Amino acid sequence: MRTQFLTLVILSTALSACISTSSTDTHSPLTKEALGQHLYFDTQLSANITQSCATCHSPSHGFADPRDNGVKGAYSLGDDGSSLGDRNAPTAAYAMFSPNFRLNKKGQYIGGQFHDGRESDLAGQAGGPPTNPIEMGMPNKEAIVTRLQENPLYITSFKAIYGDNVFNDTEKSYAAMADSIASFERTELFAPFDSKYDRYLSGEYKMTEQEELGRTLFFSQQFTNCHLCHQLNKSQRHTQETFTNYEYHNIGVPTNAEGRLKNGVDLDTADLGLLNHPAVDDPKQAGKFKVPTLRNIAVTGPYMHNGVFQDLRTVVLFYDKYNSRSKKRRINPETSKPWGKPEVPQNLALKELETGPALKEQRIDALVAFMKTLTDKRYEHLINSK
Repeated sequence: MRTQFLTLVILSTALSACISTSSTDTHSPLTKEALGQHLYFDTQLSANITQSCATCHSPSHGFADPRDNGVKGAYSLGDDGSSLGDRNAPTAAYAMFSPNFRLNKKGQYIGGQFHDGRESDLAGQAGGPPTNPIEMGMPNKEAIVTRLQENPLYITSFKAIYGDNVFNDTEKSYAAMADSIASFERTELFAPFDSKYDRYLSGEYKMTEQEELGRTLFFSQQFTNCHLCHQLNKSQRHTQETFTNYEYHNIGVPTNAEGRLKNGVDLDTADLGLLNHPAVDDPKQAGKFKVPTLRNIAVTGPYMHNGVFQDLRTVVLFYDKYNSRSKKRRINPETSKPWGKPEVPQNLALKELETGPALKEQRIDALVAFMKTLTDKRYEHLINSK
């Protein structure tokens, strides 16, 4: 069962307000998960005290960034109120299941955190944003550790969990902060597995005719290519399917030109994806991004690594253009113009993209309907709003 303190995160936004530097040393130390929870919502970890992890990974919106930010939600706005990123903030939900970044037996890169896997695990990801100048904007780790020690409850808890000398070394204390946040992100709150799909597996929900058609198509090895990247387990009835194989592929996503006019990044500057990973120097990896989970996909748009598409149906149409000869499929319904050219035209995953026949409108709608059933129960009310 989910513990009461985790449930309260969803029901109340007052948690961050209760993180007070006026606490006294008489407080009992927190558990590692509870400490991570406090840190996750603590705006003191940002330069201007305006942002926390929850700002861009909101627990009330699928652990994604629900803000428009002047770019239709494509990028996140930094703590300074003006800086914009160049990638869409991925959901932190179900992120705990991504394996550490590595080469698999097939010689393919898998796992890691962020769109390019540049951090191997959750703790590495948690430690990134606070010192990123266009995110939380703290000048260095020392400044963050100083902020941590302004809270007596943090001092008591850090020492109880990580040892009395934890604050004697900046790197050690910063790593402890990231580790505790990662521990919170491994709790059931981030992965309840209680969507309609999960309830269908347990016999508690009956799919509609359209949803059932979408489910059949999704897992089909004949009529769609969805399973090639978005099915981790061989069984269609696996109780903890994350709907990603954690591989990296270049699917030909176009540049988000509108977004880049707002964030000031040159339109000719290609995001090289996996090739930006410090441990990757193979040009064949350029333009590849990690396959995202489809859990909560209906409520965590916009889509693709750069937020270039607003609607989930547009994403399905984008994939279908690789197999359809219809003139209609050559047009992006969101712009009424032809699909933009791939930002990185090399290394396209054509084997995967061109698998399967073209889809008729009925089947596209059915796939979208099925993906909506992957929404955690607490977010179902957001589906229509998206």
